[in-house]
Amino acid sequence: MQIADKTVVQFHYDLSDSNGPIESSRKHEPVLYLHGQAGLIDGLIEALEGRTAGDSFSVTIAPEKAYGQPRDNAIQKVQAKRLQGAKKWKPGMIAVLQTEQGPRQVTVVKPGLSQVVVDGNHPLAGRELTFTIDILDVREATEDELAHGHAHGAGGHQH
Repeated sequence: MQIADKTVVQFHYDLSDSNGPIESSRKHEPVLYLHGQAGLIDGLIEALEGRTAGDSFSVTIAPEKAYGQPRDNAIQKVQAKRLQGAKKWKPGMIAVLQTEQGPRQVTVVKPGLSQVVVDGNHPLAGRELTFTIDILDVREATEDELAHGHAHGAGGHQH
């Protein structure tokens, strides 16, 4: 079965950029996702389309099809008490900022006692990313999965 809308795909990946490895799913459960729903970057969705279980491939994705280019207006000062994730902040740390659109990850640029300068760009913005993918399984989505808009693992819901 080919990967297309309304199929559930299970795969492992290794992610790297020009500086080397970033992360891998191989020491954890494989990624499970419903093709055609939000959740993966555009370049990866396009690279998976039409492939089948057992396929292994690498794809390099430009920033425009990944996390975009960094935005200059994403750097801002926020109150330290609005950041979650640590008691004491250091440059480069990832914090969770509660916004009107819900929680958002930001990178600490310059910590302060009451105000912290943060960068709201995705940590991988502006980077060309290379994924090495091993597709483990492709199947039709169930009615429940289509109704909920995401894949369910073995045994049903996991949310």
